[in-house]
Amino acid sequence: MSSYYKDKLSAKRLKQCYDIAPLRVQQYLDAEVNHVLQKIHPGDKILELGCGYGRILGRLAQKAGLVIGIDISLSNLLMVREMYGDITNCLLLNMNAVQLAFGDRVFDRVICIQNGISAFHVNHKDLIRESIRVTKPGGTVLFSSYSDKFWDVRLEWFYLQADAGLLGKIDSKKTGNGIIVCKDGFKGTAVRPHQFLSLTAEFNVDTKIVEVDESSLFCEITFHCL
Repeated sequence: MSSYYKDKLSAKRLKQCYDIAPLRVQQYLDAEVNHVLQKIHPGDKILELGCGYGRILGRLAQKAGLVIGIDISLSNLLMVREMYGDITNCLLLNMNAVQLAFGDRVFDRVICIQNGISAFHVNHKDLIRESIRVTKPGGTVLFSSYSDKFWDVRLEWFYLQADAGLLGKIDSKKTGNGIIVCKDGFKGTAVRPHQFLSLTAEFNVDTKIVEVDESSLFCEITFHCL
């Protein structure tokens, strides 16, 4: 499924998904970014996993010391460069989030929002392990997924994307309980609180689950030195 975003839903097509978002979805997206910005301190070194076409990179760069955005789609990264080429504290890399080419304990904050943990379609525990590895002691990893309270709005948004030809037609028989299935093979899932807690249990971290705006479910992981 990672190839779906790389080959079918990147750059301008991905941006269009956000451009057609209803007002309630726009509120959810803003609430997520504002929550993340509250966690960033001036001078922080930030890693954004799955930066896409750069939807939030500019806002992160305004507050952080350095932002590194990674994505598996070259077309996404080229679009980011067109949008933010003049921002000097932003670096873009073509990289897989479960195979980070960074040393240990590099970043103050690692960020993966808008349900990236599910959208990447990689092993969740491997993704979390790698994110923790590159985080400094006392640093924070932020993952977000969808709150169950947001299901109806989320489904409406995906129907709009399907109607616009950005996704395949929604398979209503297979869609439900937090899972959206399209007839072209797309599958959108979500991670619930008990799943986040289970995924982080084996690591030397503090995990806090926070619901934001009755739309996002944040898993906030604070790494401690061994």
